[in-house]
Amino acid sequence: MLRVHFTAEDLLRVRMADEPAPLMELGLALMTLRRPADPVFRQWRQRAQRSLPPQARPVLDLLSPTGTGPLFLDPPTAGFAEGMDTVRSAPRAYVRSELLRVRAPEQPRARWARGLADDDRESWQLLERSMAAAYASLLAGAWPRVRAGFHAEAAWRARYLARHGLLATLTGLSASARWDGMALEFPGAYDREIRLTGQGLTLLPSLLWTAGPLLAPQPEGPTLLVYPAVTPLPLQEAAATPDPLNALLGSTRAAMLRLLTAQHTTTGLAKALDISPAAASMQARTLRDARLITTRREGRSVSHCCTALGLDMISAATPALC
Repeated sequence: MLRVHFTAEDLLRVRMADEPAPLMELGLALMTLRRPADPVFRQWRQRAQRSLPPQARPVLDLLSPTGTGPLFLDPPTAGFAEGMDTVRSAPRAYVRSELLRVRAPEQPRARWARGLADDDRESWQLLERSMAAAYASLLAGAWPRVRAGFHAEAAWRARYLARHGLLATLTGLSASARWDGMALEFPGAYDREIRLTGQGLTLLPSLLWTAGPLLAPQPEGPTLLVYPAVTPLPLQEAAATPDPLNALLGSTRAAMLRLLTAQHTTTGLAKALDISPAAASMQARTLRDARLITTRREGRSVSHCCTALGLDMISAATPALC
């Protein structure tokens, strides 16, 4: 279980990041490539794995599909070049401690990766080439879409915060999140306990991560809480769309939300949207996590319907289409 202990000062200093962080998204994209396929990312993973060049692959040695990686690799900078400068200038003691922290005892480390801790010039050059090639392959062309999705997510969270308050907004980042006194808990596959010290928490939505929230303490400044955005990158259309609901949710989820102004089963949604039942279930779960729909099981049948918030979003988007 991930537990985040807040002080009163930390709750007063919760904020949303101003921009997406390219190196953070790059690391999450690479870790998503190594995660078991799911209906949301399956096609994206297949395309990305085919197109990822060999020179991009060394950095995968440092990353885990669970979301674990050395923090010096993904500083929360707004630009790729600026981020790479920060990676290159990371204190070597910090690099060594991070490599030691994320290494599984039973997992052998590539020789070049061991060289990073020893400040080996060739190892650092290999890392830089690998990260640059991975960014060019996975994110460079898609970055305008990443930024658009990020800002749509930030606007939606701000609206949710204004209506429901901070505590509900923080638990809304994950379907399983809950408060225990001044601790925010995220049940999951790994155990970690973070105690904030009054510097606050910065929320950073990711367009390329669908697993549980991740905590990234920073050497200076507030801790980052990285969480999956409502709309992952693969579901965003490259072409501009006049429909703000499509821009926020992606066409499949927007169509599903509109269908759910009337009750539908998962099978019914799959047929109506021409997708597999597994994909329909995944899409419905994300809408449910965002509090846009509710789900009810009756025997072997599972039915879904819009919440008041979901209806409100549909209503707010409709006039813009006229």
